[in-house]
Amino acid sequence: MDIAWFFSLHPITQAGSVYIVLINIIAFFYYGFDKMRSRYNDRRVPEKTLWLLALIGGSIGAIGGMSFFRHKTKKLSFQAGIAIILMFQILLLYGLYNYVR
Repeated sequence: MDIAWFFSLHPITQAGSVYIVLINIIAFFYYGFDKMRSRYNDRRVPEKTLWLLALIGGSIGAIGGMSFFRHKTKKLSFQAGIAIILMFQILLLYGLYNYVR
């Protein structure tokens, strides 16, 4: 796979791919940022924001950030909730793929 392959895709597929990559990178670093702020008892990232980032496509980045920064790993609601969001997103993409195909 090379860059020519990417540009041969439909523009909507290209935009969607770029969006998914970017939102996951953002989610990953938000978990790291919140972990850093928690160490210094500084103003934290609201949990609503962390949930929203996962919900709008950043669930893989959220799971990666939780694991890499060891943040929110003791909160079962975050572990289970983000995993459920990820499963829903996978099912949604699978359904979309089969619908378009």
